[in-house]
Amino acid sequence: MGMPDNIGIIDTMIGFPAGDTSRYDFIRGQLKDRESTEFEFPVEYIFKGVPREFNDTDDPIETTLEQMDRFGVAMGLVGVDGDVGKEAVRRHPTRFIPQCHVDPNDVMGEVRRIKQLHKEFDVRSVGIFPAGCVPQCPIDDPKMYPIYATCCELDIPVFVCAGIPGPRLPFSPQHVERIDQVMYDFPELTFVTRHGCEPWQDLAVKLMLKWPGLHYSTSAFAPKHYPAAIIDYANTRGADKIIYAGYFPMGLSLERIMTEMRRVGFNDDVWPKFLRGNAARVLKLD
Repeated sequence: MGMPDNIGIIDTMIGFPAGDTSRYDFIRGQLKDRESTEFEFPVEYIFKGVPREFNDTDDPIETTLEQMDRFGVAMGLVGVDGDVGKEAVRRHPTRFIPQCHVDPNDVMGEVRRIKQLHKEFDVRSVGIFPAGCVPQCPIDDPKMYPIYATCCELDIPVFVCAGIPGPRLPFSPQHVERIDQVMYDFPELTFVTRHGCEPWQDLAVKLMLKWPGLHYSTSAFAPKHYPAAIIDYANTRGADKIIYAGYFPMGLSLERIMTEMRRVGFNDDVWPKFLRGNAARVLKLD
């Protein structure tokens, strides 16, 4: 059968076009090599064909919706930390799922902000980029623990970047082994990794076998580069653990993602869970 059509895909990492690249200033401020500071997109050295053609738009929300409709994406998880994301959720509450992104260095400030956005927008998850925090904040750092506790209290998942970061920043905060202690200390937590877990994808699989609340999302990876260990795990014991996430418009077009997706070797029973079911369950959409 292969990849099904008309399933109502849920994309757990999508955004809105923006000609202004100031959203990456928090990363640029930490970079030291000259080449990186000159990039419009801090990880340009990795991505080919960044879809900049969408940036020249008067309505980024409608532009993203047009792409979602074209490629069968029913819903997208978006940040409500800025005005565009908030307006998207207000304008299209059945299409955009609210998430808030945090930097745990302001521990109680971020705990209060999560609760406020949960009250105002019913945020369904929290996102964290440990290597991008200022200063960096490891996955198992004590400052992270109030964030995890808040997610448990609100019964929402946390999406955390794990593995070597794309920007030329130290990777130690995102070493996959750090997840083990967190899952031990927070057995109620639903923890979803972002951005591949490489080069520790085998360790990520072992940890998912160990911890019921640990999941993996495919954000920032073109489907032809999905790690073999992740595809094998989904096809054997991990069908309920692997969640689709794209990277539009930051680094990948939905056209490229969905074209390559049809060549991914998931078993027939995995596809519905990967493209929709697992995200719907984790984000409590059904």
